[in-house]
Amino acid sequence: MDQRREPILNVPAVVVALLLVLGVLHFVRTYLLSDMTDATLVWTLAFVPARYDTTILTEGVYPGGTGAEIWTFVTYALLHADWTHYGFNAISLMAFGTPVARRFGAGRFLAFFAVTVAAGALVYLMMHAGDRSPLVGASAGISGMMGAAARFAFEPGGSLDMWHRQRENAEHVPAASLLAALRNPRVVAFVVVWFGLNLLFGLGSLPIGGSAGQAIAWEAHVGGFFAGLLLFSAFDPPWRALPHDDSTLH
Repeated sequence: MDQRREPILNVPAVVVALLLVLGVLHFVRTYLLSDMTDATLVWTLAFVPARYDTTILTEGVYPGGTGAEIWTFVTYALLHADWTHYGFNAISLMAFGTPVARRFGAGRFLAFFAVTVAAGALVYLMMHAGDRSPLVGASAGISGMMGAAARFAFEPGGSLDMWHRQRENAEHVPAASLLAALRNPRVVAFVVVWFGLNLLFGLGSLPIGGSAGQAIAWEAHVGGFFAGLLLFSAFDPPWRALPHDDSTLH
């Protein structure tokens, strides 16, 4: 009888590819680019609320011009402050992006990531209008994955259902409606704990590793999380038609 053992590391190829892109870009910035070139790249890709403040003169101050006012809603997620920042996000993306990628497939996963990242930037803009500090990091997209996972992972047979968890197709169980999910005590507890931790990190009570002294953009996390929770159904394929993910890397 052919007995297959579950691999220790079982991450979808699209998640691995995204992590490689983020890691390679940070490696290039850290070790290959001059300080001036890196600064130009950061200000071209990072999200800067001051770009959208019509009361101050920003024309010519930030690289990228008008185009950057559009693409930086997403491209800021490609940048990280340091290797600790990247490592923390990499672990979180593997943990929460994996079930979502298995459920959505590569194309929907990347589109969902971009939308939740943009939602995080939008909320950050509303809370920090005119701020000249650049926002970087993929945390808003990862928060979106957490919000999406809350819609199906706690359902019977889901990957976070400790009592009736299925080893196969745990990510393909029928998702709860938004109202049903918000009535699930486990989902509510997850959301409350998530918010509590983000407030503690964001207000500086619990610095993340080497990020002490660096501001945590908890507002972007909130925007990404709620976008993931609310927009999940728009990206979720019909669960009965979902195939196994043959592109998974072991």
